[in-house]
Formats: sequence, structure tokens, C-alpha cells
Amino acid sequence: MILTINILIGLITIIHLYILWFEMFAWETRGRKVFKHFPDDLFPKTKTMAANQGLYNGFLAAGLIWSFLIENIEWKTNVSLFFLSCVAIAGIYGALTASKKIFFVQTLPASITIILIILTRF
Repeated sequence: MILTINILIGLITIIHLYILWFEMFAWETRGRKVFKHFPDDLFPKTKTMAANQGLYNGFLAAGLIWSFLIENIEWKTNVSLFFLSCVAIAGIYGALTASKKIFFVQTLPASITIILIILTRF
């Protein structure tokens, strides 16, 4: 079960590093492909805002990476649960405001991982 949790955290981390990249550095190219329903003229106008969001996604990835470096199991669990909860909440907000697909990309994997961590603890 621990291996599965670590793999899921790793995948969620990679997703957030990808989001960091496309929101900070490829908003006007890759961003248009991800958010197809947004008008094309919106991307240049929102480039700075998207970069800011990308930075926040980078912080989520950094927190999840940090969880791999913690040896104390209680701290590791708490840090993992905190950052996974942040990912899930951000995904819910994104699904409600930007694209329903965000729920499946962010919220669902984070929620499944949270549940597995909680089941493993008890």
C-alpha cells in the first residue's frame, strides 16, 4: 500500500510540475490546447495571471516532493495529507470555475491518495 501511495504522490507531483511549466512558460501555446473553450484573445491578456497560478502549482509540487524527504512517518503523513488536501481543494475550485476536467486530473487522484493514506494509518 505504501508503494501505491508513493507512486500516486509521484504522479500528482509530476502533474503539478507540468501545470507549472505550461502556466508559467507555455500559456499562450500549450494553454490554448488545454483550455480550448477560452477565447484566443484571452491568453495574452492573462499571461501574468497564469504564471502566478503556475507558481502556486509549483509550491504544491514542492510540498509533495518534500514529503518524500521526511523520515519521521508522522510528519511525512501530515505533510502529505496537507499538500494533497491543497491539491484536492484547488482542483475542486478549478473544476467549478475553469474546466470540469480539472476534477479528474487533480481532485480525484489527490482524494484517492488521501483515502489510502488514512486507511493505511488505521
